[in-house]
Amino acid sequence: MITKIERRQKIKLRILGKISVKAECHRMTVFRINKQIYVQLVDDLAGKTLVAASSRGLSGAPKKEIAAQVGQAIAKKAQEAGITTVVFDRNGYLYHGRVKELADAARNGGLKF
Repeated sequence: MITKIERRQKIKLRILGKISVKAECHRMTVFRINKQIYVQLVDDLAGKTLVAASSRGLSGAPKKEIAAQVGQAIAKKAQEAGITTVVFDRNGYLYHGRVKELADAARNGGLKF
């Protein structure tokens, strides 16, 4: 029987195979756990994290609203770093709930997927 972690790893590899990373596009990857959500802009060619944002320190609101705040924060930091176009990597998570809220807020903040 396949475990939940193994299933997510298979999905994650399938997604990474479909994402085409170019020099002008960076990968926006999402990691979520029960209480927090993290997002990074990664330059795969150089192997470095360019910009990162997380929900640490944000509390008192529903998780979806916190995810939206993190999406706005990453969009703002990306624009300050001169990044406008990214490739969205949902990292094996389903595209709904907090992941979708984060992506929508980043789009509204000016990032192009």
